[in-house]
Amino acid sequence: MRKTVFQLIGMLSFVLLLQDVAAQKIQELPGKEGISFRGLSVVNDRLLWVSGNKGTVGRSTDGGKSFQWMTVKGHEKRDFRDIEAFDAVTAVILAVDSPGLILRTFDGGESWQEVYRDNRSGIFLDALHFRNKDEGMAVGDPIDGKILLLRTADGGRSWQPYPTAYPAPMEGEAFFAASGGNIVTLKKAETIFVSGGKQSRVFYAGQAFELPLKQGETSTGANAIALKHPNRKRGGRHWVVVGGDFAKDKERTGNICFTRDGGASWQQAAAPPQGYRSGISYVRGNQLIACGTSGVDWSRDGGRTWSLISPVGYHVVQKAKDGRAVYLAGGNGRIGKLIR
Repeated sequence: MRKTVFQLIGMLSFVLLLQDVAAQKIQELPGKEGISFRGLSVVNDRLLWVSGNKGTVGRSTDGGKSFQWMTVKGHEKRDFRDIEAFDAVTAVILAVDSPGLILRTFDGGESWQEVYRDNRSGIFLDALHFRNKDEGMAVGDPIDGKILLLRTADGGRSWQPYPTAYPAPMEGEAFFAASGGNIVTLKKAETIFVSGGKQSRVFYAGQAFELPLKQGETSTGANAIALKHPNRKRGGRHWVVVGGDFAKDKERTGNICFTRDGGASWQQAAAPPQGYRSGISYVRGNQLIACGTSGVDWSRDGGRTWSLISPVGYHVVQKAKDGRAVYLAGGNGRIGKLIR
């Protein structure tokens, strides 16, 4: 009798899992053909901004039903890999490659003010993140033998080098500008960020620890990190990191790891996502969504097991800062919304 009860419980759990996965769908929204979007900032359920190459920025105030498209004047050939928006008129964008640039708008994208420039050879900014409307951080590839970290305390109006020392970068270690998801700023000036390339590590509290992800090539390693409770001390205890090998985007080996003890130990998924993943976000409770060039996956158990919900590729996924909506953005102007 005991065995029969356990079997019934197992069957019921499996049926519930299938129903949960089947309930998740990605609705494609009006995008902009020919543009690669890697920057995404979801302010609330109806307001989102995206940024991409060819100097392109887009804003929707109706939940993605329509977008206002703009090309940043004087920067028509730049690739804006990340964006942070605060409301319908204020946003900050980051441009990769040289010169390193951060721009800010206060009028809905009608004009953009240059708030940071770095003309050094080899400069490459990767991502930025704000903990509130004033305080934010940006990370860039190592330069002059040091990790590039920038800090703002005035809403992105000005940026300064971050003085706290982290371990020196290892040979072949860098930070991917894949989704803006490899850095998270926390309370009390704490920051967590992840690296990739020939070495893949997580940096926090002035230290760095190796991640159990695929590494060793320039295309491997961590791309993004999600924290279940980012407002708690050191981001709580539940973190999930995704990556893999973007040159082999359907390989499942070494593309995800997670910790349940604040980074003290790491585990790999029992059933990993269906390939390389560049973006990840907590949705609700232990539910997560991850995306990459080979599709979108769903987890209902904190990252231990994953199921493919769409074979369509996206670069970045983000839940609304104030709300429940989840949006995605990717190549060839693709923008999507999670339906559940």
